[in-house]
Amino acid sequence: MNIRKTALRRGQTGQSLVETVLMLPLLLLVLLNAVNFGYFYLVALNLTSASRTGALYAMIGSSTPAGTALPPATGTSPSTASYLTYQDMTGALNAPGSATIQICSAGLGVSGTGSSQTAQCQTCTSSAAGSAFACGATGTGSPAPDSDPEAPAFVLNRVDVTYAFTPLIPGTPFGLALLPLSACTASGATVTCTFHRQVSMRAMGS
Repeated sequence: MNIRKTALRRGQTGQSLVETVLMLPLLLLVLLNAVNFGYFYLVALNLTSASRTGALYAMIGSSTPAGTALPPATGTSPSTASYLTYQDMTGALNAPGSATIQICSAGLGVSGTGSSQTAQCQTCTSSAAGSAFACGATGTGSPAPDSDPEAPAFVLNRVDVTYAFTPLIPGTPFGLALLPLSACTASGATVTCTFHRQVSMRAMGS
């Protein structure tokens, strides 16, 4: 009787081990997809926050009753909207320097007259976030923002951030949860996601 019980226990132990071995790949697949999905939303939240901060600063900057001039829109100085936007992405993104930022600000000048007045734009790229980034000529890059409904009393300032990244854990099987999203595509064994975030805010016209 005891011999039968011992053999039965050994059989159950072996069965549990086989079940664990069979289920482990599936559990790892679910877990690693969850990690990549979580990172996807971390990037989305960070880019949204960075573009909003940049647009808000480009609109009001450090305005005081004594000085209401718009802050510099682009450049390597810490007082510019482009620098602040890059700094907001530093630390939270894997390679923030690969992001492209377009700043449209009345501080760069305006084009058009009357109700068709729009802010001028500059596009900035960087190899190292917060330093050594360069901005192209004014008026280049994506289209300028639409004219404000109350132009020229108000001008729309806009910050566009475009960032392409690969998930933390490479490989198409670990990015299956991301592929249904329009921002992500698979090429071979690599999943790539491209985010575009845009924030527009109104600033008083000159």
